[in-house]
Amino acid sequence: MDSVGVAAAAAPDAGPGPAWQSKCPWGAPSTTSISCSLADVMSEQLAKELQLEEENAAFPEVVAAAEGPFITGENIDTSSDLMLAQMLQMEFDREYDAQLRREEKKINGDSKVSISFENYRKVHPYDSDSSEDEVDWQDTRHDPYRADKPTTTPRRGFIGKGKDITTKHDEVVCGRKNTARMENFAPEFQVGDGIGMDLKLSNQVFNALKQHAYSEERRSARLHEKKEHSTAEKAVDPKTRLLLYKMVNSGMLETITGCISTGKESVVFHAYGGKSATEDKVIPPECAIKVFKTTLNEFKNRDKYIKDDYRFKDRFSKLNPRKIIRMWAEKEMHNLTRMQNAGIPCPQVVILKKHVLVMSFIGQDQVPAPKLKDVTLSNEDMKKAYYQILNMMQQLYRECNLVHADLSEYNMLWHDGKVWLIDVSQSVEPTHPHGLEFLFRDCRNVSQFFQKGGVAEALNERELFNAVSGLNITADNEVDFQAEIEALEKMNEDHVQNHGKKLATFSSDGDPPIYDE
Repeated sequence: MDSVGVAAAAAPDAGPGPAWQSKCPWGAPSTTSISCSLADVMSEQLAKELQLEEENAAFPEVVAAAEGPFITGENIDTSSDLMLAQMLQMEFDREYDAQLRREEKKINGDSKVSISFENYRKVHPYDSDSSEDEVDWQDTRHDPYRADKPTTTPRRGFIGKGKDITTKHDEVVCGRKNTARMENFAPEFQVGDGIGMDLKLSNQVFNALKQHAYSEERRSARLHEKKEHSTAEKAVDPKTRLLLYKMVNSGMLETITGCISTGKESVVFHAYGGKSATEDKVIPPECAIKVFKTTLNEFKNRDKYIKDDYRFKDRFSKLNPRKIIRMWAEKEMHNLTRMQNAGIPCPQVVILKKHVLVMSFIGQDQVPAPKLKDVTLSNEDMKKAYYQILNMMQQLYRECNLVHADLSEYNMLWHDGKVWLIDVSQSVEPTHPHGLEFLFRDCRNVSQFFQKGGVAEALNERELFNAVSGLNITADNEVDFQAEIEALEKMNEDHVQNHGKKLATFSSDGDPPIYDE
């Protein structure tokens, strides 16, 4: 058999006849058969052409979409792995972008405020579906508060004539300009979203907002500076933290456990002592780290305790807060050293580093000793504490040549059956211009506390003052008593101005008596 008859698709007969006859497969063909060789039938090229014709007839839209330079059968080189990878990647990216569009539409809905996933789309240079025409207003230079066609104010300052004249001081024009100027405020100042609204701010409102924005900006800067350069409550600044790290790294301190007390002038931490670099210095097992606050706003009257003290008068600088704090810490160290040499129960100084003072810990197992105001003592212990404090005040005045200047039940601890004095950074010498006033205030605090505590032997403030100082001031009332104290201070001040040195001691009738139980 040389040839095989191949029946082509028959066209419907245009002549008259029944409709079933043209559709019947057993009907006579209207065209003659085209004969071809077996080699043509077995040809792959012919098979591809026939398949393409069938696809064009059944799926015309797919063929139209596949006319790109990378998907048509004519340009595809199936032997190239790179080309296949690019095609697969492009198809995956298109599906991913379609999923992003569906998610974006689902989230936005009918909301006036919409979000866009445009930055997450996979855009390719050959991707025909990229939304080049979809541009958000934020990506443009359009100002929503400004007119599309800006009108320039002429040099003469007004436009129009007669009743239609408009000057640069027009309420509507100024209101819109003020609204646009709000964008110049600091980013932290929230001005709101007025897009789509014709907002007009009066000059009075705009000036108030401008002043408020400026104040908030300065306040934010002050808070940031305070946070970075000051010692806050229960926290330390980076410089203080570095000092503490150096103490731990050097082995002086083994570890810092935490904060045990906070006050108006300092924060106290507990730490376990380590080993000293020198053999002659012994570090106690438990230490107290007193970090003086570097802000003066919580204790503004420090200067009166320092500037009139001859030990620090030449070094006093009111314009350098950190220098004042270091002098304050140094002053407490010197005062504690004097008290320790006199045998007064007080913390032992370990080391001073700038505004960080390390002392021995008054307490046990991280538990600080209670203050005298918080402890409940029996009558015998209360009486014992009173006479001990009286002796310590006399020793402090006579042997240490100091006045505590802030002595009260808040600055006295009860530990091991006796009273310990703390917080002596404000202590001054009796020859201080206000030294006797500070001593009288201390005597009042001590006398009132023990009189309320039921100690019958407690002296009043004037008797206690004379007992401690030995001045034997006789006055019928407190006003005259304080007047004589001020006169003595004035006499000492005049002597300093005339002779340039302090009086050794005030005139008294002998040494102050020592009261003992």
